[in-house]
This record gives sequence, C-alpha cells and structure tokens, in this order.
Amino acid sequence: MTDDVSSAALDGALTPVRRRPTRLGLVSGGLGAYWPQFPGLLDRLRGSALLVTRRFEEMGCEVVDAGFISDPQEASRAAEELRKADCDIVVTFLTTYLTASMVLPIAQRTHTPVLVIDLQPTEAMDHADTDTGKWLAYCGQCPLPEVANVFRRSGIPFRSVSGHLHDDNAWARIARWISAAGVRGAMRHGRHGLMGHLYPGMLDVSTDMTLVSSQFGGHVEVLEPDDLRVRVAAVTDGQAAGRVALARRVFTLDGSVKEEDLDWAARVSVGLDRLVEDFELDSLAYYHRGLDGEIHERLGAGMILGASLLTARGIPVAGEYELRTSLAMLIADTLGAGGSFTELQALNFRDGVVEMGHDGPAHLAMSSKDPLLRGLGVYHGKRGWGVGVEFDVRHGPVTAFGMGQEADGTFSFIVSEGEVVPGPLLEIGNTTSRVDFGFDPGEWTDAWSSTGIGHHWTVCTGHRAKDFKAAADLLGVPFRVVDGPGDL
Repeated sequence: MTDDVSSAALDGALTPVRRRPTRLGLVSGGLGAYWPQFPGLLDRLRGSALLVTRRFEEMGCEVVDAGFISDPQEASRAAEELRKADCDIVVTFLTTYLTASMVLPIAQRTHTPVLVIDLQPTEAMDHADTDTGKWLAYCGQCPLPEVANVFRRSGIPFRSVSGHLHDDNAWARIARWISAAGVRGAMRHGRHGLMGHLYPGMLDVSTDMTLVSSQFGGHVEVLEPDDLRVRVAAVTDGQAAGRVALARRVFTLDGSVKEEDLDWAARVSVGLDRLVEDFELDSLAYYHRGLDGEIHERLGAGMILGASLLTARGIPVAGEYELRTSLAMLIADTLGAGGSFTELQALNFRDGVVEMGHDGPAHLAMSSKDPLLRGLGVYHGKRGWGVGVEFDVRHGPVTAFGMGQEADGTFSFIVSEGEVVPGPLLEIGNTTSRVDFGFDPGEWTDAWSSTGIGHHWTVCTGHRAKDFKAAADLLGVPFRVVDGPGDL
C-alpha cells in the first residue's frame, strides 16, 4: 500500500523506523495430468508464477516460494515448507485447473491466512488462435468455486482475487491483502510499551494485556516512570541542545514557549528515545499523574514533544494509558496512513462538521502545515505544565479508526470515512480538525458511540475502510463501519 503520509517539515529531519518486512508464502500450481497432454503449458504457467513472485518482491515482501505443485503429494511437501516458514500470509496461485485436495492441506497445516489468486495471462483470449492447451492457461478461475466450497466446509476463511497478470485493479486488491498481512506481522511480532497507570475513572480505556497477546500476538512490556527517569537523568547538555535544534527545525515555535520548558521537553525526548531502544518498543501508551512538581509529574508533563517525534518516525505513542489506541495508531502507520491520537472536542452544527483532536502526542507528518509548539501553563485535566503540539490534519479524505472491546473481551475494528475541511480552529496547544462525515454531526456522534468505540481513536489519512476491513479479516476480529445515521 502506498504511504500517503508526508510533510516537508520532516524531510531529512527524522529517520523513519525500519519495519520487519511482510513474510509471504507462495505456492503456485496446476493439474499434473495436463503436462503430458499439452507440451509447453507447464513452462508457460511457470513463467506466470515467476512474474507473480517478482511482483510480490517489488512490494517489499520477503517471499518464501514453495514452488510449483502438480499433485497432492507435492502440495503436502509445500505445506510443510510453509508451515516452518511462519508466514504472515500464504498466497496460492491457481494458474489453471487443479483439485481442491492440492490447496486444502496448505491452508490446514500452515495455520496462516490464505489468499487464493487466479490471474490469467491477458485480459481476454484470442479465440481464433486458442487451442485446448492455450485455453487451459486461462482457466485458473475454474477451480475457484471448488476451493471456496471446500474451505467453507472445512471452517477455513476464504478470500480471493481474480483477474489477469497485468490487471491494475486485481493487483490493487492483492496489495490490500498484502498490506493487511503487514499489519498481522506487526501485531504478531510487536512489542508494546505500557508505562505508568490508568487515568483515574477512564473505565473504557482499561485493556486486558493478556487479551492483546492472545488475540493479536506480540508482547506488552510493563514499564514504570522510573525506567524513563534514569534515562532522562543521563541526557547530556549537548544532547539536549541537539534535540532543541531538531524541535526548532520541525516545529514553528509560538512566543508562549519558555526556553526552560523546551529544554526539559528535549531532555525527556532523548530519554524517551533511549527507552524505546532499550526495550525494543514498536508502540507506547503512557500516563502518570504526579504531584506538586515532583520528578514523575514533570516526566509525564514533558512527554509531548518526544512522543510526537517518535510517532512521526513510525513508533506511535498515545497518552492517557490508551493501549488500544496506541495499537490502532501502529496499525494505521503500518498501512501508510499515519494515525494521530484523537477524541471528540465539539460539534459544529452550523457547518456540519465534527471537531476532533487531542492534547498530547500527535502524528506530525499529517499536519496541514508546519506543526506549532505552544507553551501551556496548564494541561486541562492533568497536572504539570510545558509545551503542547497544535495543528490541523491535512485537508482531504480521512478515516477515523479505533479499537473497541466487547463484553467477552473480543476486540473489534471500527471505522468511519470523512473529509477534513477548512475553517476556524482552537488555538490552545491541541491538535484540532474539522471533519465532515457526510451527515448530521449529532447523528454521526450517536452512531459512532454506539459501536463500542472508546473515547479515543486515531485519525488516518485517506479513505481506508477497505484496508482496515482486510486487516480485521486476517486478524480474525469483527469489523464495523459508520457511514450513515443509526436506526433511531
């Protein structure tokens, strides 16, 4: 999936994190009975399989190619190879007719989501120049209903893409599944930091760490503010000055910013980078209340600069101990959609927009212009003081995306597509965007709230409902979309 998150202010200033490549298992096949009957057919189909392999490599995938299979015995050997490879997704390429007995063991034994594709050589046959052998290269779709039927009877989720080798539409649909597999990989192998404690009373934010690992894989690392404190204490004056210089390069500084507050935020930022490095974190959620200006309160209040810089690099950080939203931000960033921490701020019924955003960490690369640092003597609802990030998300299509949790503990993906539109914004050191979801903002708020979403989520660039739906499918979680008013 193309990454459409960029910002001139960040070019060359921040080094993006390098993610683990998506590991894709591939097996291609056809019915071996055809090979002696139609000389040249197998070579043609192998050529198609090679082209498909190269396309996946061009997507940046680590391809584990189990080869071309012609019978159930070869399918069994391919299934064992792919089982050992521990892939994020397995793609089965139906090059011509084959029996479902050649596909089923691959889906059963790999314990990995399977995508079935059939891509004929061209958009249509040249009927006048097509004999039986040439026609068989075009009938990869022939076994597709057979495979789908057997998957259903075997309790295996079925997903497929049909098209031709040079079909842009088919490859776009395939790319969506590959991006979703990247999300599955990020969640299976992710290390998610959780530092501090729950904001008192935010019952919706409370998340069972065991369920994160059991449903998605990965690991939740429990951290303490002292893990950050010792690293901030080790920051040198030179390192702090370097981080201040970076802040001045990335942000526009409002006159309200005090030098001592900027210096402290810079020191916390450097220490936060070390924390992420030392614990090999892919995401972080944090909150600490503190009291009367003591060190832990100062650490909690000094997080916004460093957390925003990390988020822009692809290591999302969410405030208020919001683990589900930091995971949603990681999912969005893996899809190339950014993902900035947000909540409801106000409804504008005159203009028909929902105003949403948040104080605290933000995805700087999504800003419509250079993000602003504003000095704040008070963080509303929190203790401490320092600097806040202020900007409007780039105007155009966006998707609100968050993770809900059901009574039985099941996580769900919840989305709504809209447009960020221009207009007056708050100037209080918060991110704020005006989002038009296409219907009454009050009705949108009611419909959105009824899904089981918490009071935090992430705003992403582009209309991404289909991308999140594919990711939900591979992760095995329910998917809900708000695209109109509810029933009442």
